[in-house]
Amino acid sequence: MEQVQKAKEHFGKLIEKQLERVAIMKKGEEWIDYKTLKPIIIGVIGGDGIGPHITAEAQRVLEHLLEDEVKKGKIEFRTIEGLTIERRAEVKKPIPDDVLVEVKKCHVLLKGPTTTPKRGDPWPNIESANVALRKELDLFANVRPVRVPAQGIDWMFFRENTEGAYALGPFGVEITEDVTIDFKVITKPGSERIIRLAFDYAKKNNIDRVTAVTKANVIKTTDGLFLKTFYEIAKEYPGINADDWFIDIMTAKLVDTKRRTQFKVLVLPNLYGDILTDEAAEFQGGVGTAGSANIGKRYAMFEAIHGSAPRMVKEGRTKYADPSSVTRAGAMLLNHIGYPELGKKLEMALDICGQFEKKLVMTGRSTGATGREFCNYVMETMADPNLEKRWQEYQKA
Repeated sequence: MEQVQKAKEHFGKLIEKQLERVAIMKKGEEWIDYKTLKPIIIGVIGGDGIGPHITAEAQRVLEHLLEDEVKKGKIEFRTIEGLTIERRAEVKKPIPDDVLVEVKKCHVLLKGPTTTPKRGDPWPNIESANVALRKELDLFANVRPVRVPAQGIDWMFFRENTEGAYALGPFGVEITEDVTIDFKVITKPGSERIIRLAFDYAKKNNIDRVTAVTKANVIKTTDGLFLKTFYEIAKEYPGINADDWFIDIMTAKLVDTKRRTQFKVLVLPNLYGDILTDEAAEFQGGVGTAGSANIGKRYAMFEAIHGSAPRMVKEGRTKYADPSSVTRAGAMLLNHIGYPELGKKLEMALDICGQFEKKLVMTGRSTGATGREFCNYVMETMADPNLEKRWQEYQKA
């Protein structure tokens, strides 16, 4: 059949690209040393919908914290325009070429949410800008912390970023109008590097447990390779307990008050990581409060984990959008580029303002604070000489 032949050719091209990618990964690349950079260039991408509004507030907080470093020429903020759904639709690419050139001139990115077209949208069927950036910059590790001390929750998720269902999701085939097939890819080098990063984090932070989450009992080939690689690498870390759970039961265990506090570091393929971290974020106050880091050896990107909220824009509520997500991502950015004291100060202030004192409440509407008011509250809290004492009180609450 002609349809079968076309599908074979399409699949063959996908395989060739993945084999090329594996060859590049096997060559290896050294990790960037931020201490050798002057200045460290922080690119700021507003994105779509509420993105420009919440990202501007997060940038304001970071510029406040890094004011002296900017004056010394150690840090430079650079605004990158053009990564909007309108521009991407115009050029029919997930990342316009000129935008990608500017992105690669930066060392790290602070990024707002971008709109990903779905079937039925007025936009062309272009790949997610997030997925494309992760692949272009080889940001293989999506790192998402979720901490709620009052509930004993302290999770760190390591989600593989460049493989799985998302990597090949836009490249499925409609063989006939009755049969469609999508593809998923897992590679050994890709699995090794995310799993090793999770174990290294656990070792560095004296954490005694790392948990893999798959569906290897059903998705035997791809998830099976990920899980096999997990236990191979676990042997290199004899002081750390390694165990695995299936994604369906793990979603249940995160809401099990008797078991959820036992989990510490979790490592997952792409799709499962996206699902589980959104669920986990609800305990912290929702996806609007959660940031994430996308880490590669040369580049890094820090962003919110939620979408662009077009409904808020349509209803004129953008100034009430919660900037906590991108601001918390900013704290991760500070930690990553070598300013852990500033990162910790920002994290403590966000915990106090968003989870403990709640003198200002974000509702997304005129019934709550604006993003500007909330970030002012965060900066005032950071300036308090009793900041750590207030945070310790929150820990005990």
